[in-house]
Amino acid sequence: MGDPRGFMKFERITPKRRPVELRVMDWNEVYITQDDQELRQQASRCMDCGIPFCHEGCPLGNLIPDWNDLVYRGDFEEASQRLHATNNFPDFTGRLCPAPCEAACVLGINQDPVTIKQVEVSISEWAFASGKLNPVLPDCKTHKKVAVVGSGPAGLACAQQLTRAGHDVTVYERADRLGGLLRYGIPEFKMEKKYLDRRLDQLRSEGTQFVTSCEIGVDLDANLLASQNDAVVLAGGACESRELQVPGRELSGIFQAMEFLPLANRVCEGDLPEHPFSAKGKKVVIIGGGDTGADCLGTVHRHGCESVVQLEIMPRPPDSRDESTPWPTWPLMYRTSSAHEEGGERIFSVSTQSFLADSSGQVRSIELHEVEPKIDEHGKMNFVKIQGSDFELQADLVLLALGFVGPEKSPMLDQLGVSFDPRTNVARDGNWSTAKEGVFVCGDMGRGQSLIVWAIAEGRSCAAWVDRYLMGTSDLPICVETTLVALR
Repeated sequence: MGDPRGFMKFERITPKRRPVELRVMDWNEVYITQDDQELRQQASRCMDCGIPFCHEGCPLGNLIPDWNDLVYRGDFEEASQRLHATNNFPDFTGRLCPAPCEAACVLGINQDPVTIKQVEVSISEWAFASGKLNPVLPDCKTHKKVAVVGSGPAGLACAQQLTRAGHDVTVYERADRLGGLLRYGIPEFKMEKKYLDRRLDQLRSEGTQFVTSCEIGVDLDANLLASQNDAVVLAGGACESRELQVPGRELSGIFQAMEFLPLANRVCEGDLPEHPFSAKGKKVVIIGGGDTGADCLGTVHRHGCESVVQLEIMPRPPDSRDESTPWPTWPLMYRTSSAHEEGGERIFSVSTQSFLADSSGQVRSIELHEVEPKIDEHGKMNFVKIQGSDFELQADLVLLALGFVGPEKSPMLDQLGVSFDPRTNVARDGNWSTAKEGVFVCGDMGRGQSLIVWAIAEGRSCAAWVDRYLMGTSDLPICVETTLVALR
């Protein structure tokens, strides 16, 4: 490494965030760009540790020590080449990935880990700003046709890899714009859509074709699509929201997070003058303490809610890594996102009993009780009510952010006759193939709801198997085997 004592000389410094009172007034990203000198100092903290556990932490196998060293030396062009060799969209992961690589950083054993995620996104931004990110064109065309269903990160990564291998690739998206949850799920303040649009321009310049407002199985028969192509890749995500089956669920004012968030994005796109069920002036309760709940939290702050409470059935995690998740595993610990900085209350170890209505059938409050986790004789965790802990919480707007249970059941899946695994995901074999000949699946549709970095890794790996299916062999990289995915 350029500075073998960097980790001893410099403390971890992450980019500053815009002041809360300013950023809740707009939808721009919350982070302020880190200056080059500070960034290079942060990159110098990489230890040249011999066995880079960050590689294991990253599903893409990013060459993290390599580009940390190159950034320290000021060679951003070579750093960009090393970064893009393993990651199609570092400008997405550098903004949205929770960074399991940092959790696995060797420096993190007894210090704060390297700011890998920030170095990653900074390299990508340098590449775009300097005009060094040119289209990657194939050496020759194969004249094989591939249809990719879904334009989220898995579908886009798969499409880009196959296009660069020389195949004629068309991506089908049922929404009116491309990007999947990157477009109509991730709030603008977490990733402005201009970053998505410029990547789509890159894919177009390389030859990938796109068709929007086309739901396969409805607007176009799935078997007809399969007959018109040499291979089909299903990358439609896992958007079936988990329900909360309690009395009063049918009341007005209770919505799934994915009913609420896409409309906020449409307001930012200019499609709507205002959100049809805005949180402005309302008492909001968000049920679910994960990333989707935090996305809802930041959104209702920008709407101007009167108050907001976020509920979580799990106990409050410890402030530092829990002993049950030792290094280099993903740590169980209390986390505060930019949205949590902006206000609101968080309540842990609570469960919903019922929703109560006003005279018009609108939700007015939630009946709750405290719970404690108990492990049964089969090793399964259950949450047991603490007697006498009942309480009521006022609410004008309730958002359910309870996660996702698999891909939406659709005419496309029925028409193709694919099978499902025990977790209701589309089943696949070790070659990423479904039960339908020539039809493959990747991303959340085959894996279940997961991280963006896993989606990109799966898209890249699936592309290699599709290329091998079409050509008999492939030079495309495989980031992860489906057998390994099944074990995770």
